[in-house]
Amino acid sequence: MKYLRKSFLLLLLLSNCLFAQVEFFKLEKTTTFFPEWKELKNEKLNYYYLTVPENWDIPEGKKIKIAVVVLKTTSEKPNSNATIYIEGGPGAGSIGGIWRWLRHPIRQNGDIILVDVRGTGFSFPKFCPDLGKKFLEILSKNQNSTKDEQQKTIASMDCKQDLLNRDIDLNSYNSKSIAKDFNALKTALKYYNWNVYGVSYGTYTAQVYANDFSQDIKSLILDSSISNISQYYNSNATNYMSSLNKVFDACKNDPNCNKQYPNLEQVYYETIEKLDKNPITVKVDKKIIPSGKFTYNAEDFKIAIQQALYNNQLIKVIPMLIIEFNKGNENTLSSLVAAFSGALSLDYGQYYCVSCNEAIPNNSITAFNKDAQNYKKLKGGLSFYKSDFLVCDKWNLGSGSPKKTINDLSNLSKITSPVLVFSGEFDPITPPSNGKMTVDKFKNAYLVNAPISGHASSFSRLGSKIISEFIQNPSLKPDTKELDSDNKVNFVTDIKINGGVSKFGNSLNEFNLLFFAPFFIAVIILFISIFNFSYELIRKRKEIQNKLMKFLIVVTSLLALFIIIQLVVALDDTARNNFYILAFGLPNEFSYLFLLQWVFIILTLVSVIYFLFKIKSISDASIIFTILFSLILVGIYFQYWGFLF
Repeated sequence: MKYLRKSFLLLLLLSNCLFAQVEFFKLEKTTTFFPEWKELKNEKLNYYYLTVPENWDIPEGKKIKIAVVVLKTTSEKPNSNATIYIEGGPGAGSIGGIWRWLRHPIRQNGDIILVDVRGTGFSFPKFCPDLGKKFLEILSKNQNSTKDEQQKTIASMDCKQDLLNRDIDLNSYNSKSIAKDFNALKTALKYYNWNVYGVSYGTYTAQVYANDFSQDIKSLILDSSISNISQYYNSNATNYMSSLNKVFDACKNDPNCNKQYPNLEQVYYETIEKLDKNPITVKVDKKIIPSGKFTYNAEDFKIAIQQALYNNQLIKVIPMLIIEFNKGNENTLSSLVAAFSGALSLDYGQYYCVSCNEAIPNNSITAFNKDAQNYKKLKGGLSFYKSDFLVCDKWNLGSGSPKKTINDLSNLSKITSPVLVFSGEFDPITPPSNGKMTVDKFKNAYLVNAPISGHASSFSRLGSKIISEFIQNPSLKPDTKELDSDNKVNFVTDIKINGGVSKFGNSLNEFNLLFFAPFFIAVIILFISIFNFSYELIRKRKEIQNKLMKFLIVVTSLLALFIIIQLVVALDDTARNNFYILAFGLPNEFSYLFLLQWVFIILTLVSVIYFLFKIKSISDASIIFTILFSLILVGIYFQYWGFLF
């Protein structure tokens, strides 16, 4: 009886603890995060907010909301193979990239869970989502890196003060807290365990999660991994230059690339010298930068090339990008500003909470500078990353500031769950050596090295296939034969440079009906005139008046329609091959389109001049004038887009 009473008390105490724990977090369904995207209505998606303690050490204290989307498996089988994805940054949410996951092969056999970790995306509280835009405005100015860093620090401190004014506990936004959020989410969604898929900085968070909650891990997928947080900044210049030197060597060994872009390495350093002395100012859309101007200096050039090394398709255009910077092609450089904007889309409030807590304190500005000094011609490494030291020095001052954290990852060596590690040969921030070191941390790990990839190589078609096969059969060594066989970078050559292409592409992409309405009306008028006048010229050859005028209109209108159709075809064909080519122009196989536009302009002028000379003898002058006006309007659009320059 005594033991029974003790057992009962123990069970009662345990049940009270469990009930108390459940009260620490709560999962609630919510409406779609994308009300304007009708395409998602037919998808099996569940939207949630997970309410958790802001500070897990004070579970009964202030609560925050974590945004979650569950993409239900497309399989009819019971789901037992769910995968949670952890985005990088830090400061990037994963829900905004939902389109990437709708048709991902891993969804065929299990749910996919996307989470905007605390401080990002659709989660609450919102941090400083517009800070990246302020950084872009700072980068756009014609000033040196020191002023950039000072202004970046001031903007960051304004963000920090705003967070403090809203009583946000900056110390609670780190990988440890995020790991606890994931553990709570797994329990709330009633998964026994799941596959954990992290990319970039998300791999560090995933390792902290696996270390602290190993029982949650069915398998671990780490792409572009952080193997040692204390070298994340310290080896920044070496990682960048190692990747860039591979591009120089690959281009030198490619006959076509070497022929079109000879002495590429020399041109790269010459461009740094040029921009250091004479920055280039280009016009940009005021929606991106209110001033409507962006000034490229040497630091902007270096970071533009570094960011290009992230992406497989951009790697192929790096030689051309270097040459265009060297030439100072304003049309091309103007279209690249949008890419800068994309690179600064993180929530930098959360970025600094995490970086100034976990990364920067475990690195040093002395080591960063020492590493950069090994590359004299680079002139001081990458200021874009160096500025984080200055910001974090200020960020970590005062009460409420994050304190230095060294996360214990010693349990990783005990994990028996299978681990798949991806690395990209050209990755400029988490190099291939990281992959090897990460694999060595685990008992049961496989390394996949993508020979022509940059950052996040698992996002490729072959990478997605390998991950899907790994999740289904984690005990089998990944089949990488197809990936390994594609080991040569096909650099983009033979491009007709034309700044109008990107502007035309942006117009189609944004598609403003009010903007396009006059253009469409003009095209319809030309289409009708072709049929009417062609019929008259063929069927009524003897009776027809103003034959030459109508013949000119038919020929010019046909040419206009042919150019428009072929431009759309050329854009589509080029985008399918490599979307980033459109920032420069079109492949030379489509260069005839630019010549034909000038032929069109000349024929339009001839038609207008002929009309003015013969206006008194033209019986249907008002109709002819309307058609000629439509031709002129098409020409104005061509000029607006910039095709004629």
